[in-house]
Amino acid sequence: MAALKKGCLQIYCGDGKGKTTASVGLAVRAAGTGLKVLFCQVMKDGSSGEVKMLQQLGVTYRCCTEHFGFYWNMNEEQKRAAAKAYTAIFLEAAQKARDEEYDLLIVDEFMSAYNHGLIDQKEALHFLMNRPEHLEIVLTGRDPGEELVELADYVTEMRKVKHPFEKGIPARRGIEM
Repeated sequence: MAALKKGCLQIYCGDGKGKTTASVGLAVRAAGTGLKVLFCQVMKDGSSGEVKMLQQLGVTYRCCTEHFGFYWNMNEEQKRAAAKAYTAIFLEAAQKARDEEYDLLIVDEFMSAYNHGLIDQKEALHFLMNRPEHLEIVLTGRDPGEELVELADYVTEMRKVKHPFEKGIPARRGIEM
């Protein structure tokens, strides 16, 4: 099996479509070259179309079994429960990536959970600063904090110019989800 010599930290951010899509593309590329890939999602329920295909390619997938919805729709009790669940799924994925020597760890929607305190920021930063040297990490989502941008090797921004949601067209299965 191929192994990376030096892993980098990548951030796919911005208000445009394509952050998850880009991370899925990288997962496919990595799996296709024999790299061991762990794809973790927070803030999502695991029902989008890419999940089944990634698993068929041998990508390990982790997602929170309980979906809490959008942050702005959560009450305080839901926020506490989400913080516990998302921190746990992140730490589990980080530990699994370390212990089982994964080559690529993707944490989709990391920024939203991190920015709202739904992933323990201190724990997350500690892992990112002390990650295994060979481990490539991709974090997706809007508005990465300056501490994450500074830590990253790559930062790619997807910028929305136009989106069908502005015309009242909801997310479409197979295209946006």
